[in-house]
Amino acid sequence: VRLVESGGGLVQPGGSLTLSCAASGFVLKHYIMTWVRQAPGKGLEWVCTFYSAGGRECSDSVKGRFTISRNDANNTLYLTMIDLKPEDTAVYHCATGSGLGTNRGQGTQVTVSS
Repeated sequence: VRLVESGGGLVQPGGSLTLSCAASGFVLKHYIMTWVRQAPGKGLEWVCTFYSAGGRECSDSVKGRFTISRNDANNTLYLTMIDLKPEDTAVYHCATGSGLGTNRGQGTQVTVSS
């Protein structure tokens, strides 16, 4: 199982980013997949989950602004983020499983600052 995140960066408040999570060693669509994040000095926080049957849910703190999606053709998970806020600053990880996940990638840094 290998997960590699990309797409992070520095963005101004109100901006947008799309994170990618390339999976290898397994077929992503057969698993529940999750995005979690870790802000500086804080613990892991659940962001969004994509269920293998197709259902999705996100935490109240990002609902309406973040969308989790999956491309089965290229075995990749995405997190599309709009209207970013400074409190969204964190390292974002994709993971297998629900909750805080089981196997996590190394993460990609998202910094929201003017």
